[in-house]
Amino acid sequence: QLIDNEPLYKHVARAAANTWQHMGDTALVVGATYPAELAEVRAIVGDMPLLVPGIGAQGGDINAVVRNGSNSSGLGLIINSSRAVLYASNDAQFAQSARGVALATRDAIRAASN
Repeated sequence: QLIDNEPLYKHVARAAANTWQHMGDTALVVGATYPAELAEVRAIVGDMPLLVPGIGAQGGDINAVVRNGSNSSGLGLIINSSRAVLYASNDAQFAQSARGVALATRDAIRAASN
């Protein structure tokens, strides 16, 4: 959907950055499966935090997310990966399996950030 000849997500990003944000109290949710749009949102909102779901089971690429979504300090991303952790296993070793998936995801994010 277009609003003022631009996609709705850009319109929302501009409103968040220019109107809604007061003293750093605003963040946006931007899906990991659309890294080009993530870069466009980052360009609009500057250093605003972004919650990024869609890593793992949904197919989002950690390297693309970090490359396209990091702010000017190389930070600003809250990368969520819940389904891969929740369904790590269905046996008695669930806690270990879930921990392993969480740590592997953390390590992949760190590697992409360097």
